[in-house]
Amino acid sequence: MTRLLVECTHVFKHPTVNSGIQRVVRNVIKQLPASAEDVECMPVILIGGQLYRVQHLAPLDTPLFNALATFGERLQRLAHRFWQGHQRLDIRSTSKLARRGLYVAYRLTSFAVFGLPLRLIGAINHTQLLKRCSPLQHQPGDQLVLLDSSWHSDFFAHVERLKRDGVGVIAVIYDLIPLTHPQFYDTRLVEVFSEWFDWITRTADGYMAISATVRDQVREELQRRIGTEQTDKRWFDFFHLGSELDLHNSHATVEPRLKSLFATPEPVLLMVSTIEPRKNHAYLLDAFERAWAAGSTARLCIAGRVGWKCEALLARVRNHPELNQRLFMFNDLSDTSLEHAYAHASALVFPSFVEGFGLPLVEAMQRGLPAMGSDIAVFREIGGEFMAYFDLQDPQSLADLINQFQRSGEFPAARDVADWQWISWREASLQLAERSVRNIQGAPLAPARQYAHCP
Repeated sequence: MTRLLVECTHVFKHPTVNSGIQRVVRNVIKQLPASAEDVECMPVILIGGQLYRVQHLAPLDTPLFNALATFGERLQRLAHRFWQGHQRLDIRSTSKLARRGLYVAYRLTSFAVFGLPLRLIGAINHTQLLKRCSPLQHQPGDQLVLLDSSWHSDFFAHVERLKRDGVGVIAVIYDLIPLTHPQFYDTRLVEVFSEWFDWITRTADGYMAISATVRDQVREELQRRIGTEQTDKRWFDFFHLGSELDLHNSHATVEPRLKSLFATPEPVLLMVSTIEPRKNHAYLLDAFERAWAAGSTARLCIAGRVGWKCEALLARVRNHPELNQRLFMFNDLSDTSLEHAYAHASALVFPSFVEGFGLPLVEAMQRGLPAMGSDIAVFREIGGEFMAYFDLQDPQSLADLINQFQRSGEFPAARDVADWQWISWREASLQLAERSVRNIQGAPLAPARQYAHCP
């Protein structure tokens, strides 16, 4: 084995996005060890058919060039839609003369409106690119770890060329939810993810999941798709995620409305996640409405950016009689404000239907904030006896936990969160690197604790 090349293309291109996978990629890359098991580790990107070694994951302080790069990406997408429109018109045309005219008009317009500007922007962007990374020549025996959200990428053919040249491919799998629960996503995303998983099934030599639960699901899915004999030729492992909020700035200002929420004595239960159907915010409101009807003064704080398929939920929140009384929503909190919320809330509540990991649970519990969560396998893996669990089929079960917690002042879990332990992002990054190397080399794996919180 030569080198471990950890791919971070999407985060490199979109460094300001701060949702789940982007947070993982950014922190793993920042904490990536120089070597693991005597194998050199380095962050890389794949852009324009070229492999680059990353020196600066975050963009340099050049607002004009950053804005130009963003404009170039939008223009590229517009050019692609223009091409698709031309293709549709071409198919519908019955006359050869009309098709020829359409083609000439398309080429002239495409060149003038898209071609020249994109070439100019591309040349400028390339000079900026070389300030953040440098071209890298792959070598037989290198191992490419696809850490980032590669299902949206255009480098599949490039990865296949690397594989033909003797480069191994390791896929990091965050979850299989678009396959197992497609109802939570738009049809196009499900199609894209399914096509990606078909490709990764054919291409990857090994799979690193972000939990033991997902690792087992990935193995089962491959057995279903390609059979036990082919599945046994691959390896499967997992690493756990860290918990630090790396964009937290102690000198930054906390959102004033959030600060005032925590300035009064009534308990605040915090929900942190993107607002989308899988996160089950409707169940959360049902449970709190029952708790409020029973006399609870606990307040619910929903924190998370607006996602997809959530129009009805947003309307319900915005028209709720308890809005800004016992119900609060924040859709654009900085890490500094989120850190403040974790530090001052009474508990985290997380009613998600299905997860690959559940990063907010770790972020909360690592800070001493107890958590109530859905009774699903991966939450049991993370929280063990330190969490309180409720039945997703019965909102009253969560309402009872809320009321019990407020009445007694004692969190309804078997063990105190103060005794819970978890790993840092540095340890998480080292886990990914070391376990990948050991699986590739066929070396005996060090006995791994199934659950990171076990003593």
